[in-house]
Amino acid sequence: MKQIKTLLIATALFIGATSFVQAQSKVAHISTQELVTSMPEMKSAQAQIEKLGKTYEADIKNMATELDTKVKQYDAESATKTQEENAKRVQEVQTMEQNIRQYQQQAQKDMQQKEIDLLKPITEKAKAAILKVARAQGFDYVLDASQGGGVIMADGKDLLSDVKKELGF
Repeated sequence: MKQIKTLLIATALFIGATSFVQAQSKVAHISTQELVTSMPEMKSAQAQIEKLGKTYEADIKNMATELDTKVKQYDAESATKTQEENAKRVQEVQTMEQNIRQYQQQAQKDMQQKEIDLLKPITEKAKAAILKVARAQGFDYVLDASQGGGVIMADGKDLLSDVKKELGF
């Protein structure tokens, strides 16, 4: 009789533990930053961004050299020119400086846009692969282990409607 009672208690505990384990959500994590940087497409994208950056850098250097040459020439000739001509030259130099600054700003914007355009399909491909693997392995949640990362996938129970009901709206 004592053995049957012990057996029933053990069976009840086993069933309770099994249902408790099954009721818990399965959680996984991944460093998306590490994944994305190791993808072959990322190396290609970085090479394209680097090439574009070098092109802009060379253009800006050429513009700065041209400006520097003009400034030296105008400084050397300023004594032989009239005040009106010197004022026009100062205005020309200022315009060139402004054009260089505008070009730098536009180059920076173009670089940022190019980076966004190149990285978006790579990150989307990585996210799709993460979701596929996570669902295939039965995970309810996947957390991003990268610094500043959040939840990538949340297939578990969403408590929003229940909490709203509890709060009366």
